[in-house]
Amino acid sequence: MQLKSEQLAQHLTRALTPLYVVQGDEPLLTLEAADAIRAKARSEGFSERDVLTVERYFDWSQLGAAGSSMSLFAEKRLIELRIPGGKPGIDGAKAIEAYCARPIPDTLTLVMLPALDRKSQDTAWYRALSAAAVVVSVAAVDRTRLPDWIALRLAAQKQKAARASLEFIADCVEGNLLAAHQEIQKLGLLHPPGEIADEAIRAAVLNVARYDVADLSSALLAGDIARLAHMLEGLEGEGEALPRVLWIVAEDIRALARVQTAMSEGQAIPDALRTAKIWYEPRKTLVPKAARAVPAATVRNALRHAARIDRMAKGVAEGDPWTELLQLGMRFAR
Repeated sequence: MQLKSEQLAQHLTRALTPLYVVQGDEPLLTLEAADAIRAKARSEGFSERDVLTVERYFDWSQLGAAGSSMSLFAEKRLIELRIPGGKPGIDGAKAIEAYCARPIPDTLTLVMLPALDRKSQDTAWYRALSAAAVVVSVAAVDRTRLPDWIALRLAAQKQKAARASLEFIADCVEGNLLAAHQEIQKLGLLHPPGEIADEAIRAAVLNVARYDVADLSSALLAGDIARLAHMLEGLEGEGEALPRVLWIVAEDIRALARVQTAMSEGQAIPDALRTAKIWYEPRKTLVPKAARAVPAATVRNALRHAARIDRMAKGVAEGDPWTELLQLGMRFAR
């Protein structure tokens, strides 16, 4: 069974199944999902807990031993298997397949994984795991959904805020849900239930945003100039390497050029996306929209501008590369 993280609470109103997988790269949400399963397990009498963390030279016989050994202190046990790297290796793959093939009475197993790519999900060990388990997939909260996510968290503590205030909080905590959680809890301690004034929110919430270079794609392709400028300023302030940021921006522009060329040759959008090797969201949605909205001449000029910024970054041309990168992004997004 496949579940989204927001469906887990409803699922846990029913009896537990023997095997759960929680997978995702968002620390706060994966922790909350795992905590919810642990809490339900405790309420059903799973009072003993064994934690196995897969690190280098991990002995996979421990998994089989944990499953076969008798508990000295409790009738029901929770076995928690953490695989931070998402790759169990040959021995681990065999151990996981064998473990899934042999259900263990009075034992609940929780497997913690990072978000896996398509190749990893097509392995025999993962297919065995997902066939036997309830798989809880934890998706990151992107910027467009962040204000609504914050509103739900405030509502849980009987508070609310105006849309402008929610957008302000989202700008301050973007890319850092742990910090967002802390700021929301702080508002709950500082203010009573009800609507919180915008001035009070701005006085209380710190700027704890953490920007991911990959998120520049969404802002650039969506034409969100304000967010693009905000992110570039934040990345520069955090000391992000300019060549990496420039590569991300230039790769988006090159992908857009490839899609426009394919479309001009009569290819349908799905074929054009395959030609440009664009496989995943949100680029699969944003690139076709940008391909129709941005003139081909603007795309060509943007590529030339990116090449000039690269020369500035290497010291063979004059100018401030960060300022020019912002200008490139703003002209392209318009």
